[in-house]
Amino acid sequence: MAGVVACVVGGLLGLSLLARGSAPEAGVPVSVVATVQTPKNVSGSQLTLNDLLVTQNKERRPVTGFTPLAAAGGLQLWLLIDDGTNEGVGLQLSDLRRFVLGQPATTQIGVGYMRNGSVAVAQALIQDHELAAKSLRLPLGTPGISASPYLALTDLIHKWQAGAAAREVLMVSSGIDPVYGFGPDNPYVSEAIAAAQRAGVVVHTIYYSAAGWLGHSGRGIFWGQLYLAELSDATGGEFYWQGNWNPVSFVPYLDDLNQRLNEQYELTFLAKPEKKPGFENIKLATEIPSVRLVGPARVYVPAL
Repeated sequence: MAGVVACVVGGLLGLSLLARGSAPEAGVPVSVVATVQTPKNVSGSQLTLNDLLVTQNKERRPVTGFTPLAAAGGLQLWLLIDDGTNEGVGLQLSDLRRFVLGQPATTQIGVGYMRNGSVAVAQALIQDHELAAKSLRLPLGTPGISASPYLALTDLIHKWQAGAAAREVLMVSSGIDPVYGFGPDNPYVSEAIAAAQRAGVVVHTIYYSAAGWLGHSGRGIFWGQLYLAELSDATGGEFYWQGNWNPVSFVPYLDDLNQRLNEQYELTFLAKPEKKPGFENIKLATEIPSVRLVGPARVYVPAL
């Protein structure tokens, strides 16, 4: 009889532990835009939740959703051109127009020019891609007119109303910051990254030289490109450049960006909250060696 009782007690204890182990893990739902990079014969749509890995401060967190952006609410895309960019970028306008016209009908596109620390809107977000394409013009090409392109980006993000659609930016700039100058720890770059990460905005950047003497400054080119790379990497975007030279054509960059946009998903996971709200480091990966997930380096997690 004692053996039977022990068996029953042991069984109940095992069931209790099993139930406790299978209980859903607590956390705060956080969504990010994840770009899937796969071999040509693999699609991101083949991935399951079990294939996805999200770590927060090196601790694995549960993934609860993985939906193509088109099904999750679509995309809002701002094309920002630095008004202090060398006027030679005019040779790329036809390629930019084709890129705009080639976006899915559901994508809203806005066009703006960065100057004096803000964005001069040439065309507000709109689904009429022809109107958006027609709004593209040559930059003013006045050296230093953009002030800090990072202040302009931050200003746009703060004014950009959140909705169901994912939000992304394609920014054409030298990356040079006439306000801060050159060197590490640019506070305006850090502020733009924080604003983008908190809002879930992905920023892609294309390097094109500045007008005037700034475009020929080796130190300026170095730091400008470094700032652009830092901004894109931290937000889950891509930085495009061709050394210290202006690209002959934007087509390879825009084709690559189109591929990325077509393989983007809204990934939702349960973040572990702290006592106070704040940024948490995350890393995205997959269980499949040949498939890579690209996303922001940090997310903003509210307190529980």
